[in-house]
Amino acid sequence: MPTCSHLDTITVEPAGPAEPAVCQQCLEADAVWVHLRRCLTCGHIGCCDSSTNKHASRHYEATGHPLIASHEPGESWLWCFPDRLFLDSVE
Repeated sequence: MPTCSHLDTITVEPAGPAEPAVCQQCLEADAVWVHLRRCLTCGHIGCCDSSTNKHASRHYEATGHPLIASHEPGESWLWCFPDRLFLDSVE
């Protein structure tokens, strides 16, 4: 089974109950998002690739931060951009 080579870059928790459930960039642009993703390097919350603006992917392109987690209630999966790998969870 393939494994992600970037798990050691995680510096923030995948989700926190006090974290905002908004894409700040979409709010500022008066845009709508579909689902939210959280960067596991810096905590940036951006919209998914099903959203028009794809802020989570754009964040990866701008920063190189490799891992995102779903920021949707009840979801615990991760995505590694450089390895193009879906992980059910960190555990």
